Amino acid sequence: MNTVLIADDSKFMRRWITSILNQSNQYKVVAEASCGASALNQYLQYLPDFVILDLVMDDLNGLDVLKEILQENPKANVIICSSMGQDDDIDLALNCGAKDYIVKPNFNSLIPTLNSLPVY
Repeated sequence: MNTVLIADDSKFMRRWITSILNQSNQYKVVAEASCGASALNQYLQYLPDFVILDLVMDDLNGLDVLKEILQENPKANVIICSSMGQDDDIDLALNCGAKDYIVKPNFNSLIPTLNSLPVY
């Protein structure tokens, strides 16, 4: 079973994403974070197969966390999941190394996106 870290400042959103992942029976949420610093700490502690990361969080924003994670592991599977769906935001996240970008609450592509990524 593939492991996942969900980092989002909204507890509701973390629960919603967890329920989607639980329905697939392929993914196990091993950690949750409500702020950027916690997301980075949780990543380093659990080294999950996938990170689902919001852009707007307290202390460190999602792009800062993405960059830090990729410094630790350039092959990390980080998917940005944000309500900020402007082309500039999407392009910036993908250019920084995110594997994909999902605009909340359009989660239909979450499982297919995870399934398409290699696990190292």
